[in-house]
Amino acid sequence: MRLEELLKDVDVVGIKGDKDFDVKAICTDSRKAVEGALFIAIKGVQVDGHHYIDNALGLGAKVVVHDEPLEAEKNGITYVQVKHSADAAGKIATHWYGNPTSKLKLVGVTGTNGKTTTATLLYNMFRKLGYKAGLLSTVANYIEDKVFHATQTTPDPLTLNEMLAKMVDAGCDYAFMEVSSHAVHQKRISGLTFAGGIFTNLTQDHLDYHKTMDEYLKAKKQFFDELPATAFALTNSDDKNGMVMLQNTKAKKHTYAVKSMADYKARIIEKHFDGTGIEINGKEVQVQFVGVFNVYNLLAVYGAANLLGQKAEDILLVLSTLKSVSGRFQPLRSPEGYTAIVDYAHTPDALTNVLEAIHEVLNGEGKVITVVGCGGNRDKTKRPIMAREAVRLSDQVILTSDNPRFEEPQAIINDMEDGLNSEQMKKTLSIADRKQAIKTACRLAQKGDVILVAGKGHEDYQDIKGVKHHFDDSEVIANIFKD
Repeated sequence: MRLEELLKDVDVVGIKGDKDFDVKAICTDSRKAVEGALFIAIKGVQVDGHHYIDNALGLGAKVVVHDEPLEAEKNGITYVQVKHSADAAGKIATHWYGNPTSKLKLVGVTGTNGKTTTATLLYNMFRKLGYKAGLLSTVANYIEDKVFHATQTTPDPLTLNEMLAKMVDAGCDYAFMEVSSHAVHQKRISGLTFAGGIFTNLTQDHLDYHKTMDEYLKAKKQFFDELPATAFALTNSDDKNGMVMLQNTKAKKHTYAVKSMADYKARIIEKHFDGTGIEINGKEVQVQFVGVFNVYNLLAVYGAANLLGQKAEDILLVLSTLKSVSGRFQPLRSPEGYTAIVDYAHTPDALTNVLEAIHEVLNGEGKVITVVGCGGNRDKTKRPIMAREAVRLSDQVILTSDNPRFEEPQAIINDMEDGLNSEQMKKTLSIADRKQAIKTACRLAQKGDVILVAGKGHEDYQDIKGVKHHFDDSEVIANIFKD
């Protein structure tokens, strides 16, 4: 593809060398450079691509896109200085892969909690409505029924556009994706055209990266600020930051809520462990989901589907058939008569939501035992809060290991314990071995009790010292039930 074509929407500062170049490949990883490639040097959180320009040139790259001044330049190489390399990467990738989002309707879901559930349910709904669809999510990426392993909530721009192009090739009409705050801040979604954006909620998370809640909020809001006038912006107006998302958007503004007035309004009629009876805009439906937090997710799905042109009666019919996403409030029944619930809750708010949902159904009958840990090398400030919320809403808490990464599991548990007073510690156990922690919870549980195993959900590994060891909460629980 001609260099001029690839740079069409890029904010170029200057070009040195042959401008009329036929690019053979594009890459942001110098190790993937080939003869005639265009290499984009991006300064990331841990690695600066500008330090690897010579590596890319050594493998045959002939065009370098950069946003920092270069000390040395080589003959026969085209240097393109841009305002922002990461932004340029997204736009270059979009052109390289034939602008896939101009050929399908892409909806992005952002927020702290509920992104995976909302995006996945939209994907499942539209497939059940007879459309071809794709999904980009934390759990897995899908092109129709073909699954691709997911390594990030939102992939890098080259992978992202490649996946979207494959969706177009497969005849997909729609694509649904999670949009993380990291992806917005790092401009991974630059160049994409969204048909709609959904905001779920905003609570404490990722402060190891964003540093403050205000910066975290700005990253989420930026997604809506950049939506085109042709798109819709659907926000949770019950969340205190919901309407903030709509302040500067050019998109058509819409709201959903349970407590306040909104374009899409739900009322909860009945609750039990197998589902919830709800009313949406005056129409009743029985859904296979538990908890108020899931009602919000389903409302977002209903609203988005409606804004994408689907009829209310068709949406409600499919809504009643949808099932929970893997590792999201996933119940397992024991032979002894107690229930274990596996959930991805790894933020204070998500943990609170799940525990409150359990209490809503239990209604004072049966104890709640919570097994919970916190991830290593991540926001440390949420650790004591997670412990406090677990103790406040449980009869017994077992603090354990999550993905310790390069931290010591016991050090993470100590941080969690720092949030508890002596009285709270009386109903708290600390067992660093996650399997033993789950086994202990099962030994303590009696008929009618509920065990919540929180934090890892769909994950089938534990990340310890840079190595991913196989570990699946659901699998561990199922084996305990067998024994």
